[in-house]
Amino acid sequence: MSPIATCKAVLNSADSLMRYSSNYQSFILNFFGEFDKFINKKEKKKFRFINHYPSLVSFLPYKGKLKSRISFFILFILGFFPLKKILKENKPDFLIIHLITSLPLFLLLFFKFETKFILRISGYPKMNLFRKFLWKLTLKKIHLITCPTENTLRYIKSLDLVDTSKIKLLNDPIISVKEINKKKNEKIDLNNFYLAVGRLTKQKNFMFLCKAFKEIIKENNQIKLLIAGNGEEEVKLKNFIRKNNLENNITLLGYINNIFPYFKNSKGFILTSLWEDPGFVLVEASYCRAPILTSNAWPGPVELIKDDYNGVVFENNDISNFLEKFKYFEKFKQTEKLKLNSIKLSKKFTLYYHYKSLTKLF
Repeated sequence: MSPIATCKAVLNSADSLMRYSSNYQSFILNFFGEFDKFINKKEKKKFRFINHYPSLVSFLPYKGKLKSRISFFILFILGFFPLKKILKENKPDFLIIHLITSLPLFLLLFFKFETKFILRISGYPKMNLFRKFLWKLTLKKIHLITCPTENTLRYIKSLDLVDTSKIKLLNDPIISVKEINKKKNEKIDLNNFYLAVGRLTKQKNFMFLCKAFKEIIKENNQIKLLIAGNGEEEVKLKNFIRKNNLENNITLLGYINNIFPYFKNSKGFILTSLWEDPGFVLVEASYCRAPILTSNAWPGPVELIKDDYNGVVFENNDISNFLEKFKYFEKFKQTEKLKLNSIKLSKKFTLYYHYKSLTKLF
């Protein structure tokens, strides 16, 4: 319901199958208009959508714990019978599960289908009691579980909820080479800035970043930080920036439709997330050759970025260590070897690499 990277990954996954193979037809269940905001009219023609309640997500609240749970319940109920009907009548070979994962798992629990269910984990799963109970009952009937990082794969195996032979690594399809090469060359009237990107949520830890930059600005009042994204902590961050007179140094850009020229033209990309799996923006920044300063957040960043190998790494949520590493990062020069290591990272997340991995699993 909010602009998250998982939705784009779903579109890229379907796109990769249609782009590189004539053996598969892929359909996207866009029941509630949840994918509408990620594609324009021109792009929409290349996807096959199954719709039921167009644009419903535009009318439901997603901010706040209680309101978001109510919306989830409404979407669950409304999606139950349409999804069951599709599985019974169309009998697809595979159903790849994203987003509202509990709905198809409930169906799998109570009904028999010819379709093979693949649970694709996107982001580190929080194992609350409900999820653990549901997974314990349903994963016996699952065909495969795919994980975006080795760390998450090991974690899922450690839960001992399913035969470990069913748990596989599948890198997310983050990099569309042709699309990004075109988009990153768009001109922007900005330069000499550091960049942070993500939803304005507790997970992304942007308040930590603003507090750290408050200290940096005391020594260098010419430094600039741009934060791209929107979310529930926007007002909180704006109040902090205004209260501390940081408006000339820290700018909240809001959601940016084309972030790639910002990566390309930045002095460096900074990720302060408390956790990421894997961390789409890290891969995108690597592909755009932006120098990277990241927390050693688990499970994704700690696996993807190695200190002085393809970026600079600081201790997660530790301001003193961040300030120390930032001083080094300011003078950090990407050698050709570091750039090559960044390219190696991003290649594992291209649409073609994903297509080869996914069809191998099929």
